[in-house]
Amino acid sequence: MDTKLRLVQPEPLYLNAKSKTSFQDGLEFQDFVCQQLAARGVVLQNLCSKRYQYEVGENLQGFEIKLDNRCCETKRLSIEIAEKSRDDLSLDWSPSGIMRGDNTWLYIQGNRQILFVFARVMLLNYFHSVQPEVLEKRGTIRTFYLPFAVARKHAAKVIEFGEAA
Repeated sequence: MDTKLRLVQPEPLYLNAKSKTSFQDGLEFQDFVCQQLAARGVVLQNLCSKRYQYEVGENLQGFEIKLDNRCCETKRLSIEIAEKSRDDLSLDWSPSGIMRGDNTWLYIQGNRQILFVFARVMLLNYFHSVQPEVLEKRGTIRTFYLPFAVARKHAAKVIEFGEAA
């Protein structure tokens, strides 16, 4: 009898991703954030199926969680606003991150050194009022940069775990 765990659904392929483990990295970061929030009395009920993530959101509480591995190095957050499944010019951009039309009202971004917790409406207001430059990464993601100084000023909460800047 085979006792190995098997994935029910294969991981999505991100052909243009910088790292081939980006999907798994994101899931592990989401688990890390869930543990950190639970230690502070906030328990998340994540939704795992593609259907419920599209129809409802990432979790029942309306928290969006984004891994930003290099934010402590660059001293800025890379806030996602649109995405495509691959860098095909014929594909349309889909709203993502802060622009998704789901139940998200709280946006958590960072890494294992620092977490920034924002009201989603604050990030939307910042984007529309400041109109920062939108950058396209690998033909699949559109983002804008939020400097740490601005992020610290406008975050509802900043949780630091070590030397984060």
